[in-house]
Amino acid sequence: MRQIVLDTETTGLNVDDGHRIIEVGCVELVSRKLTGNHFHHYIYPEREVEAGAMAVHGITNAFLKDKPTFDKIAKDLLDFISGAELIIHNAPFDLSFLNHEFKQLGQGYKPVTDYCGVTDSLLLARKLHVGQRNSLDALCKRYGIDLSKREMHGALLDANLLAQVYLAMTGGQSSLFDGLKESKAKSRQTNKTITPLQKHELIILKADEEEVSRHKNYLELMKNKGKCLWQDLKE
Repeated sequence: MRQIVLDTETTGLNVDDGHRIIEVGCVELVSRKLTGNHFHHYIYPEREVEAGAMAVHGITNAFLKDKPTFDKIAKDLLDFISGAELIIHNAPFDLSFLNHEFKQLGQGYKPVTDYCGVTDSLLLARKLHVGQRNSLDALCKRYGIDLSKREMHGALLDANLLAQVYLAMTGGQSSLFDGLKESKAKSRQTNKTITPLQKHELIILKADEEEVSRHKNYLELMKNKGKCLWQDLKE
């Protein structure tokens, strides 16, 4: 099974505002193992990068000036991802930009989902970790994945981190039993001794004659056109 973990960086947040892709990074998994094969390009977006986006990924307009435009890398990208299952964190965001870029080329390109299956790792994380933060940073910390090299966002770096997160999320049942494991770990660390309860003799209180008489009278009241079964039992 071939899977491609994909991430992009963009000039801004909304493709409808004319924002474009400036970096695409992909890493390959085959049979759930990183192969070392990857696809990575910076892209000249033919527009300015917004200051807010630049603060996130650190990619400047000056850095992008000599980079190829999307049409120069489109075929190679499509060749690399075609037929694979794409793993994307918040897939609608990246797909909206990729589909827009391919559509702009006007060469009969179809939506990415016509070439690949897609798994949204954010939706998967939300199912596994209900009510918790499920950003890539939060998931890396939850699964003990090294973030020391991630001073800023980057498509290839984030794709590598997401690949490790995805393998951790789908490799076992840790997310379902984290609380149980933590509880067991705590129980192993305690030095407290549980003292068993002392045994006591069971005290039996028998009915006296008056209570027996009242009980028989009560049974008489329960009879309804027939014998009371309890009265047939031997005392």
